[in-house]
Amino acid sequence: MEHAGNMNIPILFENDEVLVINKPAGLMVHGDGKKDTPTLVDWILKERPEIAGIGEPQAGADRPGIVHRLDEDTTGALIIAKTAQSFENLKAQFHDRKTEKEYHAFVWGHFKENAGIVDVPIGRNATDFRRWHAGRGTRGELREAVTRWQVAQQFVDENDEQFSFMHLFPKTGRTHQLRVHMKYLQRPIVADRLYGPSKPSALLYTLGFARLALHARKISFFGLDGQEVTVEAPYPDDFQQALAKYTSA
Repeated sequence: MEHAGNMNIPILFENDEVLVINKPAGLMVHGDGKKDTPTLVDWILKERPEIAGIGEPQAGADRPGIVHRLDEDTTGALIIAKTAQSFENLKAQFHDRKTEKEYHAFVWGHFKENAGIVDVPIGRNATDFRRWHAGRGTRGELREAVTRWQVAQQFVDENDEQFSFMHLFPKTGRTHQLRVHMKYLQRPIVADRLYGPSKPSALLYTLGFARLALHARKISFFGLDGQEVTVEAPYPDDFQQALAKYTSA
């Protein structure tokens, strides 16, 4: 097991209130009780023990400073609160939708329009407990979910497959929201094993991706002084290579 202190986690921004990191792919924010691998929480407790106890434990587990999450294979900007006051400030902003989040993704297929909004609630998938769902086949409680999307570029790869490079702006923060909404549009995110199973496996390195092609590119929030802070996360290697090869972005 890799030691938490050995993880290379770039810090994008830091002040007395918050820490914004560029989360690498393959890193869970907190443990799920199934994998014995280091998590972001382990790194925080090792590198910033003063943050321990900040926030709200869930299921008896400490989640120091964690106010939002990214999926294990999603990269990019993630905020960690350093004080109790900052945690409450950020928690309120996420609840009131005052934070602005921008994700970049590669998806299968082309679009007729250049932009649009998916305003479709998300619930559980009727046949697969691991998955969330939008539209027909949804069961259980339905929760509001809104995603604004914009096509940055469309292209065809060397195998004549159509793809789009997208900018995605979630207005709500549901679990797997962007993955579910892109699936709803029949444009699943590249290398999404859970929501794009009819597409070639991630092991085939579609567009060079061996993991979910989703990156939390930018996040904006307000500090305790009311000043807006915007942090942008550089692309990881797989995004850089795909952009250089297939787009003019």
